[in-house]
Parts: sequence; C-alpha cells; structure tokens
Amino acid sequence: MSGYRNRTQWTTATDNELLEKFRQLSTQTRIPASRLLDEAIEDLLVKYAVMTKEEKKNP
Repeated sequence: MSGYRNRTQWTTATDNELLEKFRQLSTQTRIPASRLLDEAIEDLLVKYAVMTKEEKKNP
C-alpha cells in the first residue's frame, strides 16, 4: 500500500443495483470511482452537520 498518499483503502458491501449504477456513472463521466465516493461522503457529512460546506474539498 505504499502508493497511497492521504488515502486509505477499505472494503464494504454495497447493494448490487447501486454499485452497477455507480460504475456506469464513473464510466460515463470519466471521474474515478474514488473521487465520486469522496464527493458522496462529503455530501453526507454536510447533510448530517459533521462538516460544513466550506470544509468540502470536492464540488
């Protein structure tokens, strides 16, 4: 794992249909899945007031 800087690799289980749509989105937008996940996690943290919009690194 020496190739990761400021990143942590982790494993999770995901609904099959959600995962397929997520992969399609990544392919269609040419945005790497890891970047899309970062954005989605930040959006959830803002939604639940764990992070402010100003703290977000992704659009």
